Amino acid sequence: MSTIAAAAANRTGEVLAAAPAGRQAGDRPRAPLVKAVVFDTFGTVVDWRSSVAAEVEQLAKRKGLTVDGAKFADAWRAGYGPSMNRVRTGELPWTKLDDLHRMTLDRILPQFNITGLTPEDTATLNHAWHRLKPWPDAVAGLTRMKKRYIIAPLSNGNVSLMTELAKFAGLPWDCILGAELARHYKPDREVYQSAADFLDLKPSDVMMVAAHLGDLRAAKGVGLRTAFVTRPLEYGPAGKPDLKPDASVDVPARDFNDLAAQLGA
Repeated sequence: MSTIAAAAANRTGEVLAAAPAGRQAGDRPRAPLVKAVVFDTFGTVVDWRSSVAAEVEQLAKRKGLTVDGAKFADAWRAGYGPSMNRVRTGELPWTKLDDLHRMTLDRILPQFNITGLTPEDTATLNHAWHRLKPWPDAVAGLTRMKKRYIIAPLSNGNVSLMTELAKFAGLPWDCILGAELARHYKPDREVYQSAADFLDLKPSDVMMVAAHLGDLRAAKGVGLRTAFVTRPLEYGPAGKPDLKPDASVDVPARDFNDLAAQLGA
């Protein structure tokens, strides 16, 4: 067992989450035993849409342009899945997310009539994904969970992106896990399995937290425990996020503080 995993075992022991204050123990199933909690990040931990929208609008203002930042963010995000599929199918070799983001960015800039950018402007804008603001409950909830569990992102973001994002947003990760280490993109099973493998844990000792049921279904299929946290505004006021848990969910939670309470943290 690795040093990290041993620390997790010492920290967690055989502890089941106590019922949160003001809630009877029978109101919800008790949270399962785990030693590490890993998190989808874009949308679950951080608010990508409003953060990217603000950055592009600030850049446009400096350049004397007018851009609908929310529509731009949506268009950029719309390239996320298709670009990863190009890697998944072998059309592209392994390509980190920063570079996939740049491919999409170069394609949509002309669509929004954004011109006159210097190479530095474009590179800085591409790194807007390194500067996303956390949801209001995220840092406090993560800090609580860190006291009892190993916590880490399990994101499609590359290591440098996730590291800089953690510094920017104050995310108190114990380590960085995810797609670049596994050389696969979620929902490939290799990503979820890698979380257990890198921590020298069984899949059932790891809990995946996400606001997206597809992510949780894939994690569940590998044997991870799952927690669902709703993010009603991830896609904006007119968006259609996942709002209700399904059979893939072990622990439903309102936010990270609620999840921390259910996990006894």
